Amino acid sequence: MILKQFTIGSLENNNYLLIDEKSKEAVLIDCTQDCTDIDNALKEYGAKLKYILLTHGHFDHILGVNDFKRKYDCKVLLHEADKTLADSVTEFVKNFGIDEADVQEIDEYIRDNQIIKFGENSIKVIHTPGHTKGGVCYFVGDKLFSGDTLFYESVGRTDLPDGNFAHIKSSIEERLFKLDDNIQVYAGHGHSTTIGHEKANNQFL
Repeated sequence: MILKQFTIGSLENNNYLLIDEKSKEAVLIDCTQDCTDIDNALKEYGAKLKYILLTHGHFDHILGVNDFKRKYDCKVLLHEADKTLADSVTEFVKNFGIDEADVQEIDEYIRDNQIIKFGENSIKVIHTPGHTKGGVCYFVGDKLFSGDTLFYESVGRTDLPDGNFAHIKSSIEERLFKLDDNIQVYAGHGHSTTIGHEKANNQFL
């Protein structure tokens, strides 16, 4: 599996492109905004974008969805508990000084433990509420894409609507920390880490 990371936008969001080397099917984890670098990577590898997998419904992770759907006719997946959050993006962005934003089109609402396949790869959905009600992580092979749930020596903020610190703490300790210590964690912001490093060094847990 090919992994390409793109840091995009004023909030420096990490978007991750995964490409199955045999079938050339690809998924994009989070979709901050239209990005020619992602377009170029798809062209370079001759890949077809099958899914956009959203870790949660906050605007900085979803506002490129409609542009990518128009270009690639891919399916967009989000946990059902974040439907209301994504649908209210027009109002939410005003808290961050953005005048307007279009509601993005979601094709399917996913659930905990669902398996999503692309090429020869299987991605497991791990529901990790706390940053938002419908926050999820995506687990494939030895890699965990944690969105805004778990960061390098930190956790996602819980002071926004639908945030809950007790829930995010439980999500990390009871779900993510059950994974092997060597699992690589690719977060929605900042640099990567491992499960083992966070068990030993994360001061919020």
